[in-house]
Amino acid sequence: MSRALIVHQAAPGVTVQDLGRPGYLAFGLSRGGASDRLAIHEGAALLGQAAGCAVLEMAGMGGMFEASEATRIALTGAPMRASIDGNAVAWNASHFLPAGARLSIGPALAGVYGYLHLGGGIATPEILGARSAHLAAGIGQPLAAGARLPLGPDPRSETGLTLDPEARFAGGTVRIVAGYQTGLFEPDEVTRFGETVFTRDARGNRMGVRLNPEGAGFAARGGLTVLSEAIVPGDIQITGDGAPFVLMAECQTTGGYPRIGAVLPCDLPRVAQAAPGVSLRLRFVPMDEALAAERRADEALKTLRRRITPLVRDPHDIRDLLSYQLISGAIAGNEEE
Repeated sequence: MSRALIVHQAAPGVTVQDLGRPGYLAFGLSRGGASDRLAIHEGAALLGQAAGCAVLEMAGMGGMFEASEATRIALTGAPMRASIDGNAVAWNASHFLPAGARLSIGPALAGVYGYLHLGGGIATPEILGARSAHLAAGIGQPLAAGARLPLGPDPRSETGLTLDPEARFAGGTVRIVAGYQTGLFEPDEVTRFGETVFTRDARGNRMGVRLNPEGAGFAARGGLTVLSEAIVPGDIQITGDGAPFVLMAECQTTGGYPRIGAVLPCDLPRVAQAAPGVSLRLRFVPMDEALAAERRADEALKTLRRRITPLVRDPHDIRDLLSYQLISGAIAGNEEE
């Protein structure tokens, strides 16, 4: 029997995800895939494997898992409490999961979406070229206790690696660009939009995130008479009550609400990881600045592995080892006895 991940417990928002299914927009299917695509790349870098490997996405809380054979894992995205057989393990790091050991992943400490990566990736059957669940389209479903997920072959063995993730779990500023529907809004409305502090509403999922403005809502000239047109993740629709919705991975493919702008793809993980109640500001940037930001983000993905360091440093690699008070705790303990 091939290697597998056994699900003993799973929170309601645990699904198999990858980078999604581009190319089906004309057929009514949005890209889907991981809500935080950056986390996918971070985990792939930690395990030294392709970013296309399927992973577990955990919305708000994880569950309890077991590997049928010894397996490498990595944990990225929103930090969650994690332990192997009761022993706490670090987030944003790779670990060795022995056969039969129980991996427990609790609630998110910040952010929304955490990710469990496995050496070799999850090898469930592909549907339309991807393994990711697309709940809005009826492809796949949330995992439940008793599920057994096959894993692909893993030729590598290194673990105990870590990286510092890009900060994106506490809200902040999100860069957006104007689109051809931005002109439907009065210039002072557009200016006010860029100066407003928004709070992430509790209403939000893989389809879209509602943002509550500090102050009055927003309205376009012509109201809701805009024709339904193609939309993509990152588009910002202004709904009938004046609140913006940022469209996410499983958004619909067409929509008639006016769009005041669009979030830069490289900043969309910050929106995805904004927990309810977290503040966000949406700042308009010129197109040349947006393109430069996307190029930098793309280059950063290509060089992620350069940022990886050992989780525990080898004393032989520490030049100033004598400056570390390695036994001060033991001395203090003896003094108290």
